[in-house]
Amino acid sequence: MTTQEILDQLKEFGNEQTKKVLTRHGAIEPFYGVKVQDLKKIQKKVKKNHKLALELYDTGNSDAMYLAGLISEPQKMTKGQLMNWVDKAYWYYLSEYTVAWTIAESNYGWELAMEFIKSDKENIASTGWATLSSIIATKKDEEIDLSKIEELLDIISKTIHNCQNRVKYTMNGFVISVGTYIKSLNEKSKLVASKIGKVDVEMGGTACKVPLAKEYIEKVESKNKVGVKRKTAFC
Repeated sequence: MTTQEILDQLKEFGNEQTKKVLTRHGAIEPFYGVKVQDLKKIQKKVKKNHKLALELYDTGNSDAMYLAGLISEPQKMTKGQLMNWVDKAYWYYLSEYTVAWTIAESNYGWELAMEFIKSDKENIASTGWATLSSIIATKKDEEIDLSKIEELLDIISKTIHNCQNRVKYTMNGFVISVGTYIKSLNEKSKLVASKIGKVDVEMGGTACKVPLAKEYIEKVESKNKVGVKRKTAFC
């Protein structure tokens, strides 16, 4: 499929109710309001296609940009291309999910994530924390700097409630990811989760809630799945 053919397909899949919901969360024109399940129908047809992913992302259409991540080939992404994606990821649906997943599986995941979490820009910092969460979920413990992860947990325990809106959300997600996927830091993650407690995040006036980190980690523990890694960052 060509970029134009995909845009035409996205328009057909567009859903007004979905568009209203995504608008409340931060999406702006141009986009059609395509459900993820429908984006995955196109993904199934296209499979992985680096060139097409770059073209789709550059359309500026939020639906196409999300799809671009799903069909991307992270190992082929240059640092410049990844930086371009982050700069253009203007809302969290892009920055914290499809773009963060792509970065996490690229050759520059850790490097860029550590750079991004220091940013004063909310969408860039939240991309960094989300990327780290995906790295933790998919990489073997021996491939991760666990001392740095522990250091970041300490930083979160002291600063999370004073951070920007989406940064708070992704920091909370980071604590959950560490407690869920790194056995040796499970207890420390729960201590940090207990300390930070409820994290208040403005969710665009919707009914979406921020998960309680300690409760979430304990739920994973009850299923004996702590330390069980995922095969891919993409959902």
